[in-house]
Amino acid sequence: MTSIPIMPIPGHVDPVPVPRDVTPRADGRVDLIGLPRPRIAELFAEAGLDAKAAKLRAKQVFHWLYHRGVTDFDAMTDIAKTMRPWLAERFVIGRPEIVTAQVSSDGTRKWLLQTADGHDFEMVFIPDADRGTLCVSSQVGCTLNCRFCHTGTMRLVRNLTPGEIVGQVMLARDALSEWPKGSMAGLEEDEDERTYTSDGRLLTNIVMMGMGEPLYNFDNVRDALKLVMDGDGLALSKRRITLSTSGVVPMMERCGEEIGVNLAVSLHAVTKDVRDEIVPINRKFGLDQLLQACSDYPGASNARRITFEYVMLKDKNDSDDDARELVRLIRQYKLPAKVNLIPFNPWPGAPYECSTPERIKRFAEIVFEAGISAPVRTPRGRDIDAACGQLKTAAQKMSRAELDRLADEKQAALG
Repeated sequence: MTSIPIMPIPGHVDPVPVPRDVTPRADGRVDLIGLPRPRIAELFAEAGLDAKAAKLRAKQVFHWLYHRGVTDFDAMTDIAKTMRPWLAERFVIGRPEIVTAQVSSDGTRKWLLQTADGHDFEMVFIPDADRGTLCVSSQVGCTLNCRFCHTGTMRLVRNLTPGEIVGQVMLARDALSEWPKGSMAGLEEDEDERTYTSDGRLLTNIVMMGMGEPLYNFDNVRDALKLVMDGDGLALSKRRITLSTSGVVPMMERCGEEIGVNLAVSLHAVTKDVRDEIVPINRKFGLDQLLQACSDYPGASNARRITFEYVMLKDKNDSDDDARELVRLIRQYKLPAKVNLIPFNPWPGAPYECSTPERIKRFAEIVFEAGISAPVRTPRGRDIDAACGQLKTAAQKMSRAELDRLADEKQAALG
């Protein structure tokens, strides 16, 4: 049997990802999830429908996919019964497969998911009193090698497709039972599809902070988020979506212009030596370049501040001088910013320890006294390795026998 080569880990100085391609579906069908409505219409026309019929069917199917959450063409009751098998023969409504699902003692949920070609990745849902945030992955693995991050110890296998990215949001809605209910009877071509909405939702926010660097998979992330923000798609406001980057400076302006979501930056250090060590991309795009790109980010304002993520590492980046330098840099670049202080989440073999609560409190006070918001993020999901920096495919920790047992139990549950 010929082995499939894994992409070599790029060097720290120039961590440019070279992920392998997606394996085509064995049955030859096209997955419609992740495709914009005009592309669906094109595919229907290529499959034999005339232009008018292709446009109408695309509108109907798009609505069923993103407003109703169906996964079977037979459920599309306003499409003729004779048309549904025609669709099923040529197309598929994909979802990432759920391998395992865990619930933390604090209510955080983590799913181990698998792509159609057999690669594992994770997503996390964090419920709060007034919001519910889905942490979405953009790649299988990661290439940045940030030393404090467990995900960074993985190799990058491949980019996730737009369908696999938006599919995470759809899976979360499946699990939370957040698809609207009611009749679709009488839907006409010119009817406003946006009248079909959920009464209330637990999933209110999305953060592109899961596995991978979103700006190293820019096109797919952009196309997926456009579907999430589309009023005829999943209809989530761009103000409720945050994309986090470790500092891929050349893509940041495009992110603001072409996606327009909130920006978070994994800063984690305020000196070159320390950031070079813990966030190696700093050796390619230094602090000055990064902060200037933040200053130039389209749409940034006091109403839409840039968030700086700052993991608190004992005796590494947590001194009073570090806090004062952080304030100085934010002022120097006139940044509309807030700082999220993140207690380090330990993992086996991690080279760092978490700062003490007293040290974190003092760091926060210095930043706050300078007029900059500096909340300390409450760790969530630590007991299921779902906290910030802890995501690493759980399948790597399971034996083949354990995975086979889980698969058998899942099949038995399905009957």
